[in-house]
Amino acid sequence: MKNIYFTPGPSALYPTVHGHIQEALEKDIFSISHRSEAFKQIYRNTVVSLRSLLNIPNDFFIFFLASATEAMERIIENCAADSSFHFVNGAFSKRFYTIANELKKNPQKVEVEFGNGFNFSNLTIPDKTELIGFTQNETSSGISTPLENIYEIKRHYPEKLVAVDIVSSIPFVDVDYSKIDCTFFSVQKGFGLPAGLGVLVVNRRCLDKSLALKKKNLNIGSYHNFLSIKEQGDKFQTVETPNVLAIYLLGKICEDLIEFGIEKVRKETQLKAGMLYKFFEQHKDFEPFVKEKTFRSQTVIVVNTTVDSEIVINKLRQNGFIVGTGYKEYKNGQIRVANFPSHRIDDVDKLLDCL
Repeated sequence: MKNIYFTPGPSALYPTVHGHIQEALEKDIFSISHRSEAFKQIYRNTVVSLRSLLNIPNDFFIFFLASATEAMERIIENCAADSSFHFVNGAFSKRFYTIANELKKNPQKVEVEFGNGFNFSNLTIPDKTELIGFTQNETSSGISTPLENIYEIKRHYPEKLVAVDIVSSIPFVDVDYSKIDCTFFSVQKGFGLPAGLGVLVVNRRCLDKSLALKKKNLNIGSYHNFLSIKEQGDKFQTVETPNVLAIYLLGKICEDLIEFGIEKVRKETQLKAGMLYKFFEQHKDFEPFVKEKTFRSQTVIVVNTTVDSEIVINKLRQNGFIVGTGYKEYKNGQIRVANFPSHRIDDVDKLLDCL
């Protein structure tokens, strides 16, 4: 029996990944130099495919990193001299804030209880703030912040840089890049790929800020800063030896999703989310953790269980379905169910039949 992974990351592999890995073996992708013309072509193809799939404008720059967590650190180092502001409503938004604190950026935050959305009325962000950090979709709690709320913050504070974590909502989320300054994600969730690659998308304002900090002799990172990554990226290269296979596979999956149709991906994601939420709302042993529908994630469904969640998880595992536990202190009372493009409607039907 083959397991179906509904874990919120790493998650189920996209169905075509196996074939692309086989092709990579045949093409010796694992062994090529990252300074070779072959790699430059892989880099170029992946960037072009990402732009096409996600409608990323040409005046935004795409950087390849080790992880989304690294992206948080690079953003804070390159976009804030000594002041950032963070919207915290779960473990990963808190990580963004914590990294800023560790980097001595004197961060401030607005924090709400785990599982709650933000009240954006009467919210004031300090004048000295240089960078505003959002986690648009909290993988830990299943809370999704509407993009329009983020755009509204940018409209109120146009001089401040706005960074948005879309790790567990991409490629479902449809970002208007004209209304933010940078965004980032990793590939082991919505792209259905093995972990080990982060993608950071930044505009010219972020690069200008990085340069300004450098001119002030402030830290913007060592070998991996915005300026060095941009310099190599202009040549379709990376600063260091990268995860060549991951970049190659990302480009291939983008091509697959383009062929399938991104709007179809988004409609199916909403359909599957509707199936899941309806089931959990009506079942006596389950209930959605996020009460307010406006803030419910479409890609990470977090569910309270009336019994120890380990019983539910083990029962599902016996039938070939692997779901996530609740996050940290919620481990024994919740399950988390991913809803990514790699999860077919039939897979969701089978999962719900088992439950």
